Amino acid sequence: MNGGDVTVAGSDDLKSPLLPVVHNDEPFERQTVGQQLRTIFTPKNCYIALGPLLCAVVCLCVDLGGDETTTARNMLGVLVWMFAWWLTEAVPMPITSMTPLFLFPLFGISAADDVANSYMDDVISLVLGSFILALAVEHYNIHRRLALNITLVFCVEPLNAPLLLLGICATTAFVSMWMHNVAAAVMMMPVATGILQRLPSSSSTTEVVHPAVGKFSRAVVLGVIYSAAVGGMSTLTGTGVNLILVGMWKSYFPEADPISFSQWFFFGFPLALCIFVVLWCVLCVMYCPKGAGQALSPYLHKSHLRRELELLGPMNFAEKMVLAVFGGLVVLWMTRNITDDIPGWGRIFAGRAGDGTVSVMMATLLFIIPSNIKKGEKLMDWNKCKKLPWNIVLLLGAGFAIADGVRTSGLAEVLSKGLVFLETAPYWAIAPTVCLIAATITEFTSNNATTTLLVPLLIEIAKNMGIHPLLLMVPGAIGAQFAFLLPTGTPSNVVGFTTGHIEIKDMIKTGLPLKIAGTIFLSILMPTLGAYVFASMGGV
Repeated sequence: MNGGDVTVAGSDDLKSPLLPVVHNDEPFERQTVGQQLRTIFTPKNCYIALGPLLCAVVCLCVDLGGDETTTARNMLGVLVWMFAWWLTEAVPMPITSMTPLFLFPLFGISAADDVANSYMDDVISLVLGSFILALAVEHYNIHRRLALNITLVFCVEPLNAPLLLLGICATTAFVSMWMHNVAAAVMMMPVATGILQRLPSSSSTTEVVHPAVGKFSRAVVLGVIYSAAVGGMSTLTGTGVNLILVGMWKSYFPEADPISFSQWFFFGFPLALCIFVVLWCVLCVMYCPKGAGQALSPYLHKSHLRRELELLGPMNFAEKMVLAVFGGLVVLWMTRNITDDIPGWGRIFAGRAGDGTVSVMMATLLFIIPSNIKKGEKLMDWNKCKKLPWNIVLLLGAGFAIADGVRTSGLAEVLSKGLVFLETAPYWAIAPTVCLIAATITEFTSNNATTTLLVPLLIEIAKNMGIHPLLLMVPGAIGAQFAFLLPTGTPSNVVGFTTGHIEIKDMIKTGLPLKIAGTIFLSILMPTLGAYVFASMGGV
């Protein structure tokens, strides 16, 4: 057996070992002490130890003032532990997201049942149902059909580069409105790069390539990643940050009306539309020079797009039913709670049904309606759901658990004292300041983590100032989505950066004006449109 002999003793020998004895003639090479230490003290193991060590330092050495802040200090220690693991990725992100389930009870922050409840509520149900529908859309290639059809509309003759770019960006933003922005970027990037593959590359051809070709390629990739982020701002399902905000509002103000899908849409869509227009203008000015359409027309033609669309064939019964279910869900989301004068269908159930209720209900229909492709096959089965992004679900649950722990432990009240200087400033100065703080932090950590840390502090500041909490919560949460400068700011940026078409300087050139414009629009719309949309909600 590979250089050794195996001796198996007979069953009648009582002194024989139970397992075969392997006689290996190869000498056993012992590791030196230095080699063993290098095996133990790897960078990853050091990062793993960093979390508990920082937690111990905080719990033993940090004084928050007073004897009643022991729980708050423990909560701060757990926060430092979790953020150390999140930032270093010492352990997988989903595992770090589950640590509150054992750290909170062990540190006396919350009971086990209370922590577990944070990982499954109406917001999580909304996410699960939406993800299942998104998987159905992806499985039946509906997103690709939609992208090709919309791009065909904007691909006029003679070719207009800014108009074609608008079609690609608008399609991505629309898709991102109804599914997670990262998923939208992942789904749309192959469609965009498929179009770019028709363009010549200076590295793959000997002929002289017009500079406008390379610039347009960069514009398309930047347009997809930023359109996915901007489109996701307009709906609750577009990004995890919006869902974290809704969950925190529900946790901190259980007596107040929850933020409904339609309410957020009436505020988020105009804001996203303003930022989207700026994005398109910036891309056109920087990457669509005069004569770009003429340079691109030999490679991009309507006949190419029509050929790809023909390969997909006509829409079958399954695709039509998925679209019908998806459309029905959007209608139910928009009509659950319309206005005080025009009550939505939610009034029938006395407010007991939420957006997550219909999300899971419509997703369930996909497992009931036949696909008419194979006998007995339904539109969806559980095997197709194995790609569900449980990492995002667990991350949302961790965000809700952290928000609840920060509130109940008193840590939010303690930390908010460090921002007491904001309480004397006028609101017109606070909103952009909060947005810029969040937009800066989010470049170096995840937008979900930024929201989880910042929003509880903003709630305490709003209480002390006597203003509606959402007037600070919303700028903080949306500012956390302005991760436009670095590839590591969000997974969508990574998706675009790995295509090889863009560099960091391209992201900074495009992202900086986008970040400034977003802050200005948010500062204007929040005290005007936002105050009107959220006026009926309690919480002050």
